[in-house]
Amino acid sequence: MKLNEGWVPVALSSSIEAGTSAGAVVEGSEIVVWRDNSGHAHVWEDRCPHRGMRLSFGFVRGDHIACLYHGWQYDTAGQCRYIPAHPTLDVPETIKVPIYRAREQYGIIWATMSADVPLLEIDATAGITPVRSLYVDRPIEDVKAALMADGMTLVADQVGRLIAGSDTLLLAFQATASGKSAVHIVLLGSPDVNGGALQKHYAQWSETIRTRLEEQTARAVEIA
Repeated sequence: MKLNEGWVPVALSSSIEAGTSAGAVVEGSEIVVWRDNSGHAHVWEDRCPHRGMRLSFGFVRGDHIACLYHGWQYDTAGQCRYIPAHPTLDVPETIKVPIYRAREQYGIIWATMSADVPLLEIDATAGITPVRSLYVDRPIEDVKAALMADGMTLVADQVGRLIAGSDTLLLAFQATASGKSAVHIVLLGSPDVNGGALQKHYAQWSETIRTRLEEQTARAVEIA
């Protein structure tokens, strides 16, 4: 799914701490996912309007994110508010970073350009335990197919549910670059119950999925 079509998972909430940022890719579009010091997550185009430097290379200061190159600072609405080389300048309103709507749910940060698209409703009242974000050098449909062969069912185009005994995994799918994908994996249930060994178990399980898929790619290349 593309950002102009609906909600796209872009990171685990636990992977973006307050005052930090990270770069990501959705369908070839580079984005920055960052969290201000108040704890609110933001998803923007990963480009400073000044010279095109990736904002994910920059740093967060309070409720601003600053470009690494010349230190231009942007507020949470994407508006440039401070230019170090011209500290008294009233910055023009036209200097603004394109931003996306961002939402956190099920331990995942989601983003969209769409104004009124609902996000899937899943009962997560018992809590969420993060497992990992898995990056795979295979198209997203191949990753879904492999997980469905392991018992996953799709509850939406971008979300799957996998029940293993008493455990329930949610898997949120992100198409990154051409032929590459990300899967953001969480366990339904409190970290007090699911943390530690169970998290590690499913992180290792997901690694076997990636290895299997990428080995299939390697074999196909050898045959060709």
